[in-house]
Amino acid sequence: MLPCSISPAVSTNATHYEFFDDSPELELRLELGDEGISPREVYVDASENSLVIRVQHSGYTKTLLDTNSLYGMIKPSGTIWYIDGTQLVVNLQKKDPELKWHDIVESWESLTTGVVQLLKGTSIFLVGESTEINNKIARELAVGLGFMFLCDRYTPLSTKELLEAYTSETMDSWKTEEGSDAITEAEAAILESLSSQARVVVATLGGKYGAARRPNKWQHLFAGFTVWLSQSEAKDEESAIEEARKNMEDGLQGYSNAELVVKLGGGWDAAYTKTAAQASLSALKRLLLSDKNLTGRKSLYVRLGCRGDWPDIKAPGWDPSAAS
Repeated sequence: MLPCSISPAVSTNATHYEFFDDSPELELRLELGDEGISPREVYVDASENSLVIRVQHSGYTKTLLDTNSLYGMIKPSGTIWYIDGTQLVVNLQKKDPELKWHDIVESWESLTTGVVQLLKGTSIFLVGESTEINNKIARELAVGLGFMFLCDRYTPLSTKELLEAYTSETMDSWKTEEGSDAITEAEAAILESLSSQARVVVATLGGKYGAARRPNKWQHLFAGFTVWLSQSEAKDEESAIEEARKNMEDGLQGYSNAELVVKLGGGWDAAYTKTAAQASLSALKRLLLSDKNLTGRKSLYVRLGCRGDWPDIKAPGWDPSAAS
């Protein structure tokens, strides 16, 4: 499970720059605004995922770029720079020559453009204790992922809305009449039908009757990439361990099947919806880059019928009921 926080990772001012991706190298051009600046007055510090550029001139210091969240990773030793008129030109070497950079920094715009290409149509499932939070972030993600590429547009879906539309009842009234187990089974059936769909962002039910809470209901959730939107009060490692133990006692074992976890903080505010959606995309990007065969394996898992053998996909003909 890959964790991610929602804290802003980029700190930069409004310095104008131009960015070019000429794989395996990158070119960054920043406006200096003064032809009298000498190379001795320029400070460039690069690490694998951060870049700081400052100018000290005429008694003042100006920060041109300061980010600890580059879009990808670079080789610091390959960084060279020079002054071209009123521009500072910085050439960077990618660590992964095949990765297409959509900006120098990781931002909402660069992530929505880049992740939709990395996903290759694979769906996303959002799980967690709050149905409302799952729905809000699913809509934000779908809007972002459909912004640049209309042919790859993602559709937001809510299992709550689908179930209420099918039964013409609210979840509360259905729970009162049929019980929480009936809702769990109905949502599991909805997830089965959605498992063969491409390019959807699915918000699942939170609370005790959500199917994702139960480890034995994940067979079809594994068809897409799963993100656990976890409302966390943990401030340090010790409290995080205690929180995890309590989650297990409270019956949240199912969520531990998620491939990604985004910690939202206990005091959730809808104003942070886009920030949480960006954190989800950042975590997705890292996951997809860590194993470039993941989308292909997800596709195979779906084609073989979502038999519950993720991530160790068995050969065709494998019978889940015969497994020990």
